Amino acid sequence: MRLNYRRTFFIGLAFMSISAFWQLYDNIIPLILKNTFGVAHTPAGVIMALDNVLALFMLPLFGALSDRVDTPIGRRMPFILGGTAAAVVSMLIIPVADNAARFPLFMVALLVALVAMSTYRSPAVALMPDVTPKPLRSQANGIINLMGALGVIYSLGLISALVPAEGKPNYLPIFAFVAAFMVLAVVILFFTVKEKKLAAAMRAYEEKVGEQGASRAAEMDPAVKRSFYFILASIFLWFFAYNAVTTAFSKYAQDYLGIAGGGFANSLMLATGAAVVAFIPAGLIAAKIGRKRTIMAGITILGLCFFIAAFFKSFNPLLNILLVLIGFGWAAINVNSYPMVVEMAKGADIGKYTGYYYTASMSAQILTPILSGVFLDELGYWTLFPYATLFSILAFITMSQVRHGDSKAVATGSKLEMLDVD
Repeated sequence: MRLNYRRTFFIGLAFMSISAFWQLYDNIIPLILKNTFGVAHTPAGVIMALDNVLALFMLPLFGALSDRVDTPIGRRMPFILGGTAAAVVSMLIIPVADNAARFPLFMVALLVALVAMSTYRSPAVALMPDVTPKPLRSQANGIINLMGALGVIYSLGLISALVPAEGKPNYLPIFAFVAAFMVLAVVILFFTVKEKKLAAAMRAYEEKVGEQGASRAAEMDPAVKRSFYFILASIFLWFFAYNAVTTAFSKYAQDYLGIAGGGFANSLMLATGAAVVAFIPAGLIAAKIGRKRTIMAGITILGLCFFIAAFFKSFNPLLNILLVLIGFGWAAINVNSYPMVVEMAKGADIGKYTGYYYTASMSAQILTPILSGVFLDELGYWTLFPYATLFSILAFITMSQVRHGDSKAVATGSKLEMLDVD
């Protein structure tokens, strides 16, 4: 049994385009809110949580909807193509509104872009397990996350190069380059991945080996359900920690650590680069020691690094070492958590369970920018990393209670080899 790396690479193009957008969003939108429109930390946190409020409802909805549609180009592809097109058009209006200092236009364009992104995120992510056998999903998710990291690096590189140290930036070129990147990625995906054919082959395999399991309406076993709830709680908590840092880091770096202009992006690129290096090994390690143990190690690394980072009052090169380690820890968590969730799903419900995964993560991302923003406003920037440390500890506790979701080994040379074709 072996993973088709070439096909998985092309499937990952959708997530690469999504990640490029969200990295741009997380780093530039807070700066626009602060520097152009003078929005304080707490209301800015509310605005930054809008995407997560939308996603809380829309990701499960469109994930489940994509489970049930059937078109000549597949179940997921119509959502990916339509959502990308709408997002690209609306996101280009955001920097225009910033340059004109027109807050209503800015908010309308932002809201449309966020709605568009929410329509296709779950279908895009569900495409991988649709065509990948269960034991190979951690390895495949490593490739998918690697592609996402490349999208992150692309956006960070643009920010580092094009955001000036002084004066009011013009963000339009950055948004235009990211929009072009998203269009190119999705066009290549469409012409290289024949979703309908690959999904049919996967369903035929599942019927032969009995992995499809019970019907869609069957109840989940109580022990599995307990693990399912605990892993959703864990996802909620580690995103509560990690997203607080990523959302506030551009402001934290400029105002607290004294990093000028877009220099903060260089530090973030180190963390992302470390994740790039670790994504594929994280899947391979999980195949040896298990997904849960790999995730627990990642949470431990994350919590320790957040704790140590709290002691830095200004920029120090040692902070970059911590960011590299954070990248390693996040890779171990991210590569293996989604496969654990869909491992508990029936084949016909992958989109729905993908929605559950994102409900947990987005619920955290709704609340954590607001709550951490209150601490930043009321107590100061020093609270950011202790806050992240606390929720990392809580995530470790809940993850320790998960008992299901590790894949079962399948012998090499099994019928799974039939899926390793184009």
